[in-house]
Amino acid sequence: MSVQIGNIDLGEFPLLLAPMEDVSDPPFRYVCKQHGADMMYTEFISSEGLIRDAAKSRQKLDIFEYERPIGIQIFGSDINSMRTATEIATLAGPDLMDINYGCPVKNVACRGAGASLLQDIDKMVAMTKAVVEATHLPVTVKTRLGWDDNTKNVYEVAERLQDVGIKALTIHGRTRAQMYKGEADWTLIREIKKNPRVQIPIFGNGDIDSPEKAANWRLEYGTDGMMIGRAAIGYPWIFREIKHFFATGEHREKPTIAERIDACKTHLQKSIEWKGPKTGIFEMRRHYSNYFKGIENFKEFRMRMVSTENIEELYEILWQINERYTPELA
Repeated sequence: MSVQIGNIDLGEFPLLLAPMEDVSDPPFRYVCKQHGADMMYTEFISSEGLIRDAAKSRQKLDIFEYERPIGIQIFGSDINSMRTATEIATLAGPDLMDINYGCPVKNVACRGAGASLLQDIDKMVAMTKAVVEATHLPVTVKTRLGWDDNTKNVYEVAERLQDVGIKALTIHGRTRAQMYKGEADWTLIREIKKNPRVQIPIFGNGDIDSPEKAANWRLEYGTDGMMIGRAAIGYPWIFREIKHFFATGEHREKPTIAERIDACKTHLQKSIEWKGPKTGIFEMRRHYSNYFKGIENFKEFRMRMVSTENIEELYEILWQINERYTPELA
C-alpha cells in the first residue's frame, strides 16, 4: 500500500532524506534526489530567524520544483513565533511543514526548542496545534524517544500530536541525552506503530547505513518508511542501493570512481550556483572526504581540494583523481 501524507503519495515504503543542519541544503538534496530519495526536508530553520527576516534563515526557504515532495522544517521555543514562522514558510510553497522536536544540540535544546519540548508535552501539543492551524499544508513532526532513559514519552507524544492534526511522525531511536552516541533503539518505534490508536504514518530514523540493515529493520520494526541522514553524506547512492536490495535481495554495484567524481562535481556546481563561487567552494570542503571515503592514499588530493578557491583547479583535481584511480578500480 502507498504511504500517504495528506494528499502526498509517497509510494510503498518511502525513503526520506533527514533534515541536517549545514548538510541538507539544495545542492546536497539535488544529488540525493538523483539517487532515489523519495521525500526530503530543508535544514531546520529558526522561527525567530524567519520573523526577523534573517538572511541565513530566509535562504533556507529556497526550494525547487525537482525536489518535490519537500518539507520545510522549523524549530523554536515560542508558540506565537512558531505560528508566524509557519505562515511565512507556507508562502515559500513547500509540500508540507515539519516541526523539529528532536534536535539535541545545546544551543537549541537548552533554549527551549528542539528536543527540549520532550520535557513539556503540554507545550509541545499546544505548539503543534498552533502550527497545524496556521497552514493549509500537512504538518509532520520529527522527534526522539524522550529526554533521557527515564522519560521515554514518545508513545504519549504520538497519540497527542496525532490528535491535534499532524499527518506523519518520524522518530529517531535515541533520547536527547544520548545525542548521537550508542546504538539507536527502534523497539519503542515498533510499539507506536502497533498502537491501534495511531493511524498516521510512522517513520524510523537512526543508524540505517546499509541495505541489509534497512531490509532487516523493515521486517523487524514494521515502520511505514525510513529516514536516512548521516549515511547519505557523501554517499547519496544509499537510497538506490536499499531500493535495489528490497526489490531483488541482491546488492547493487557500488559506485565507480567516475560516479563518485560525477556526484561530487554536480554537488560542487549546484553549491556554486546557489551560494556563489566563494561560499559555494568553501562550504563544499566538508564533503570531499565523504565522497571519496575508503580510497587509499587519497589524503594528498583531499588536501589540495580543501586548500584551493579556484573552480578550474578543482575540476582539474577531479580529472586527476579519475586518471589516478580508474585503472586501479576498473
